[in-house]
Amino acid sequence: MIESDSFVQSLQDLGVNFFTGVPDSILGGIIAALMTRRVYTPAVREDEAVGMAAGAYMAGKMPAVLMQNSGLGTSLNTLISLNMIYRQPCILIVSWRGQGGKDAPEHLVMGDVMPRFLDTMNIPHRTLTENTANEDLKWVAETYKARQIPVALIITKGVVKGLHP
Repeated sequence: MIESDSFVQSLQDLGVNFFTGVPDSILGGIIAALMTRRVYTPAVREDEAVGMAAGAYMAGKMPAVLMQNSGLGTSLNTLISLNMIYRQPCILIVSWRGQGGKDAPEHLVMGDVMPRFLDTMNIPHRTLTENTANEDLKWVAETYKARQIPVALIITKGVVKGLHP
């Protein structure tokens, strides 16, 4: 399991310097580490966080947006009509709720379709694993810089330490 603080430090080492998003239990440890470092700006909705990240990018920042996968649905229009069209990149750190049919009922549909959903939106994505974390993060940074569009790093339960075991 990757320590949340180490994960945040790795992102900052890549140049990520603006963090926003909406809370989620899988991402709770990461958000707590960001808050301890005083580098997290909470958002009310995922589409608002994506808009804030676009503004941060225009101000010279390298933004990351944290959300659970249901937030992809909420932020679809913003990602397509702002980020993709106007080349406003951000790193989407997305928790994979409902993966493998295991979770609360409201997460199962998006859990089943999320990779295809990202493919349909032409958002490059990769699922973080403990064994490939360095390569995964390097891929995210390189893809972000080369493509200048949102790039998703998917986080599954238990890969990055959360607030609760």
